[in-house]
Amino acid sequence: MNSETTGNTMRLKGDLSLFSVVLFGLAYISPGIVVTVFGVVAATSGGVAPTAFAVATLAMLLTGLSYAKMARAVPGAGSVYTYARKMLDSRIGFLSGWAMLLDYFFIPMVGWLITAIYFNAQFPDIPKWVWLIVSVGITTAINVFGMKLADRVNKVLMFIALGSLVLFATLCVVFLGKHGSSAPATDALWNSGTSIGAVTAAAAIAAYSFLGFDAVSTLGEEARGGARTIGRGIVGCVIAAGAIFIVLSFVMQLVHPGAKFADVDAAAYHLKVQVGGETYAEIINFVTIAGSIASCIALQASAARLMYVMGRDGALPRAVFGNLSGKTGTPVLNLLLTAAAGVIAMKLDLTTATSFINFGAFLGFTLVNVCVIAHLVRERRLGRTPNLFSHLVMPALGAGVSLYLLTRLDDVALQIGGVWLAIGVVYLGVLTKGFRRPAPEMIFDDDTAAREAVTA
Repeated sequence: MNSETTGNTMRLKGDLSLFSVVLFGLAYISPGIVVTVFGVVAATSGGVAPTAFAVATLAMLLTGLSYAKMARAVPGAGSVYTYARKMLDSRIGFLSGWAMLLDYFFIPMVGWLITAIYFNAQFPDIPKWVWLIVSVGITTAINVFGMKLADRVNKVLMFIALGSLVLFATLCVVFLGKHGSSAPATDALWNSGTSIGAVTAAAAIAAYSFLGFDAVSTLGEEARGGARTIGRGIVGCVIAAGAIFIVLSFVMQLVHPGAKFADVDAAAYHLKVQVGGETYAEIINFVTIAGSIASCIALQASAARLMYVMGRDGALPRAVFGNLSGKTGTPVLNLLLTAAAGVIAMKLDLTTATSFINFGAFLGFTLVNVCVIAHLVRERRLGRTPNLFSHLVMPALGAGVSLYLLTRLDDVALQIGGVWLAIGVVYLGVLTKGFRRPAPEMIFDDDTAAREAVTA
């Protein structure tokens, strides 16, 4: 991407093609996440991981279509916070931003937990909690002293992740060619051990793999064709990611039929040993660990940066969150808070940890769909008549599915999410003098980093 200067304003040229936009979205999603969460999804679904991923794909596609509509209605960089603030109300927008903060705040925790899982798989004699503390300590120290990964490193990690996925899928196919599967291929799609409830619960977890596709909406200025390209890019990103998830999880489910694993969190490592041997698994695991640590640096930096910006703008207490260290120029307190949240992962498994992230995401996805309906109402008041099916029926389905998936999350995640929202409502009441004033505006930077590059 090139840039041009007009006066004192730096502005990016619109030179990104549709293909580049889709690749950007995939880089944020990091398709390798399917390998990491496979064990959890397979165990929860009753051994039909590809079916769970297919349901999650359809659910995300409904919301992706709504994001595409809002990208055209609100050109430029956007987010659920921006859409809700413009289409609904500043206070609803604030609460959607509050939910986003939960997403950002716990994303580093999931990254650290995944890193610890891979470390433990490589060195099983050292407890997982030790590796978690090590991972949190390394990334926090680096971020406190201001060392951040360049964008080019994340791009390199993306190519490494895609390359390792292709190699892994090839080894799975070769393994199946030699040994076959111990169960019929149809059992990977549906079997006697699963149910609709199990599949939808697994789909709620599988949806975590898609988080990041909405980042495409921030490329409004840089995309060739503007909002039209952004809309197509969002939908194309969901479809491409869904296809990768379904195909790869199907192959993995054939290699390991059923829902029983010695350790669901480390299922990916054991599958790699099964199809490629110890040497292959160890090499790929080291690549994954390196990518995980690098990504966690970016994840923590983004979360701390978001809290700093919100503190600076008055959406969070400025005295606490809106300060930078005089020595390092970094938001040290915010970094330490995210590190403290990461330590919580010692008491959590991957299923519950990802549920925290999905709570804020599903709530945001619901609001995006509601924003499309609100936009329809506004357009009709102005005498315009958007298509009712695409602007009412589809987003209503998307909102309904997102809310349903929200109810299928882990009970602990629902409780924490509910408490988080309640705190947000109370805090908003204080900021708006009993909800009588507009909510203060949060500024969400577009640079959310490669949140999912934790999986090579």
